[in-house]
Amino acid sequence: MLTQNPVTQTSIKTAIARCQEYLLSLQKPEGYWWANLESNVTITAEGVLLYKIWGIEATIPLDKAKNYLLGEQRDHGGWELFYGDGGELSTSVEAYMALRLLGVSPDEPAMKRAKAFILAKGGVTKTRIFTKFHLALIGCYDWRGIPSIPPAIMLLPDQFPVNIYEMSSWARGSTVPLLIVFDQKPVYPMGISLNELYVEGTQQNYELPRKGDWTDVFIMLDSAFKLAEDWQLMPFREEGLKAAEKWVLERQEATGDWGGIIPAMLNSLLALRSLGYNVDDPIVERGFRAIANFSVETDEIFWVQPCVSPVWDTALVMRSLVDSGLEPDHPALVKGAEWLLDKQILDYGDWAVKNRKGAPGAWAFEFDNRFYPDVDDTAVVVMALKAVKTPFENRKQRAILRAVNWIASMQCTPGGWAAFDINNDQDWLNDIPYGDLRAMIDPNTADVTARVLEMAGRLGVDATVQETNLSQTAIDQAIAYLNREQEPEGCWFGRWGVNYVYGTSGVLSALSLVAAKTECKQIERGAAWLVSCQNADGGWGETCWSYNDPSLKGQGKSTASQTAWALTGLLAAGDATGEYALTAIRRGVDYLLSHQNPDGSWDELEFTGTGFPQHFYLNYNYYRLHFPLTALGRALQVLEQAGN
Repeated sequence: MLTQNPVTQTSIKTAIARCQEYLLSLQKPEGYWWANLESNVTITAEGVLLYKIWGIEATIPLDKAKNYLLGEQRDHGGWELFYGDGGELSTSVEAYMALRLLGVSPDEPAMKRAKAFILAKGGVTKTRIFTKFHLALIGCYDWRGIPSIPPAIMLLPDQFPVNIYEMSSWARGSTVPLLIVFDQKPVYPMGISLNELYVEGTQQNYELPRKGDWTDVFIMLDSAFKLAEDWQLMPFREEGLKAAEKWVLERQEATGDWGGIIPAMLNSLLALRSLGYNVDDPIVERGFRAIANFSVETDEIFWVQPCVSPVWDTALVMRSLVDSGLEPDHPALVKGAEWLLDKQILDYGDWAVKNRKGAPGAWAFEFDNRFYPDVDDTAVVVMALKAVKTPFENRKQRAILRAVNWIASMQCTPGGWAAFDINNDQDWLNDIPYGDLRAMIDPNTADVTARVLEMAGRLGVDATVQETNLSQTAIDQAIAYLNREQEPEGCWFGRWGVNYVYGTSGVLSALSLVAAKTECKQIERGAAWLVSCQNADGGWGETCWSYNDPSLKGQGKSTASQTAWALTGLLAAGDATGEYALTAIRRGVDYLLSHQNPDGSWDELEFTGTGFPQHFYLNYNYYRLHFPLTALGRALQVLEQAGN
């Protein structure tokens, strides 16, 4: 049931109060906020496979996992990469594999529909490398069709043009354990073949796909690596394997996590299995406890989250509560601030390999992830802390100073900021056969850069320059970077949110605070683009397909989170220029008011978070709460000033 309220100050205040009350009721006793993080079914499917490989599948509710996978199948027979995408091949193959492992017969109607969908899409032969890898583990694909990765790359020095620290943090955390698995090439027969999923009837082609361009040199190199493996001539193999094992063991958190993401956790446990570790080894036990902490079980289903987001959720919820008028010293905000301060990471992580000047002081996305804090989370936490008033202001200010100094040290050469690393931008790595998700690097992006500049603006640019290591020169370089990244239409690409609506909102929020006068034209163009994308219902939406096809920029079904992003961007542009797009803003506010549920929430099935563009998307279940609350709070201030 949706509320139907005209856009008045009273109706906005009512909606704000309702959402505030709802969010406050969701705060955990420890002080944080945290919602489940949804992705596609491959995370759960690969989890089922891991438990089967270790022979401990009885420790998870298999029937509930089966219910989840079957429940996520769509009418067309396949499984989706993101909500409403029409089904995706690799995702569907992995779901089918997991259901077979769970004892579902291929003669079941659901499996017949899945088989038809998969074969129509080209079958196993057309799937991604990681799907084929998981099939190879159970003898349903031949290891000859999997790229080789020489273990010796572990021994390459940090200064060498090719080394593990030129990979993104997520690729590194997943790849190092796979050096071991790909070398050992284990097969754990499960009594199934999956030949029914080959268009050819069975696997016939082991060759890696060629593109007909310079990247085919990697195929030739792979052939050479395989020949060296066959003849046991791979140089420094044993030394590389030992180094990989040591690296994996050193990077396990006390909680059992690796990298704070399920792929790194699953792959690390596969590596330990390949090396002969016992299931009752403390390292293995901690690893499975960590996976259990990422798992969600209800009365009916069991599934696994790709990651957990308590720091991110907490900081953004706190910002929205203050933006919408909650007193900055409200007990809930004070408690949230204290929890965030306790989560600041004061250890050196992998970021320090390429950043020899920075000192620790950042935040990560998860509960525990000391090796991989990130710039985006850190900037948002700083803004959340800045917005609240606490009894421990001195401690808070010291934490902010450490965080801003760390961020300053992470600026990339082009002038922007990346998520986890500095100057992690060797794009050729995305063309190696193993990198078919094209997520091997972590270059600076407009949305993360905008977050840093917005942080500087919220702190006060003059104060930031005077009191921290974030200089005016660095800020100017970042502004210049954003100017170069603006699209011809006036928008900006969104790396971590879908997509140009997200990127544009972030940049406008930043430029309005740090460069309102000098970048007025760029701000006006960005705002005009947002207005041009507004849907007939007053909301905004953008499909994940815009990553595949840029002509779909700003197009899609209206959602609460994307409408809130657009409103936030337009309001920021108005703050900078003095010219508010009041008609568009009022229509956007009306969309949020008319779609709010009686309990203060909004519904949103669409995936508006991005993991890897074109390949992995996320549904943050708090995005549909705190972003609309922020937008309504800021809109109320503008409409009050305008006398509306």
